[in-house]
Order: sequence, then structure tokens, then C-alpha cells
Amino acid sequence: MRNIVILISGRGTNMQAIVDAASVEKWPARIAAIISNKAGAEGLAFATQKNIPTAVVANTDYATREAFDIALQQVIDSFQPDLVVLAGFMRILSNEFVHHYDARMLNIHPSLLPSFPGLATHRQALDAGVKVHGATVHFVTAELDHGPIVAQVVVPVLAGDTEASLAERVLAEEHIIYPRAVRWFIEGHLHLENNHVQVAAAAR
Repeated sequence: MRNIVILISGRGTNMQAIVDAASVEKWPARIAAIISNKAGAEGLAFATQKNIPTAVVANTDYATREAFDIALQQVIDSFQPDLVVLAGFMRILSNEFVHHYDARMLNIHPSLLPSFPGLATHRQALDAGVKVHGATVHFVTAELDHGPIVAQVVVPVLAGDTEASLAERVLAEEHIIYPRAVRWFIEGHLHLENNHVQVAAAAR
């Protein structure tokens, strides 16, 4: 049984999708903890309802990013994670923190990376006039919104789309692709080769 620790900052809808998929699909893993950097994060209530341990490490309690990351790492490691999952965790992490979880920390970004890293991805996509948009699951590296790509999903950009309507369609697909990618990791189907991810045929 492998341990998954999920980090959130708000509602944690991707976290909820992962928790539900792990239960329904009976993964060989358990959600060991849900950790937030905000005490009022809505996702913590969901975790409590599911009897999942929770913790809060408030970044506002620390003078530097590095000090926060050290404290956060100590809490995460107390749950002995095999995988750390970022699910709407709105913090830029230090290089030391990222390296500590090298090849065992996943993130989902609401764009087809390497296009539109950073914030306001849906606005970026609309301003660029692209015909397709989407989301990317990737291993976390020290470079923001980069790292070996595990999976991507494509969403058409429709005439009349707003940031809100595009975000809603992308998020619905995130709730499918992210649990799938996490399950691939847990079941040993992901292999990193030369900074590229190979997905075993058995997982497809």
C-alpha cells in the first residue's frame, strides 16, 4: 500500500477527484494526508468528511519561503509519502524542496505546456487566439510549470468563450486526467527516460 499526500490551497476539486477515484477504483494506495497552506481552505472539510488526516502549514507564519518549505517538508514526510500531489497548491516551491521529492511529485497545470505557463492561462489562451487549449500533468521540477509531461488533454476553444466558460470545460477534463495519471504512478506504469515520461502500454 503506497502513501499519497495531497497539497491544496482552496477547494481542492482535483484533490476530491483523486480521493474519489482511489476509493471507487480500489487503488493499491491510500490518501495519507491532505495538507494546506491556508487554514480556511474548503478542501480540508471534504478531507475531514472522508476521514483523511489533515494538516495546515500556513505560509504566513514564516518569514521566508525557505523556512516555510522546511516546515512543510517535515509535515509531509511525517506521513511517509511515496507520491506528493499538488492540487491547486498556490505556492512557488524552493529548489531544495523540489529536489527532495524528485520524480515523486506531480502537478496539473491548466494549459498545454509548454504554452502559457504561470497564471491566467485561460486569458492567455484567449488573447493568443488558439483553437485548442487544455491541461497538462507533469512531474515537478525547479523550473515553474515545466518538468517531464505525463499526460495532456485537449479542449477546443469555442466562439464566444470567456475565461470562465473555458476554465469550466478544462477543469472538467482535469478531474479525469489527473486521477488517471496519479494511478499510473501508483501502479508503476510511469518511467522517466532522458527527461521524458514513458507510459507502459498496460496503463493505456
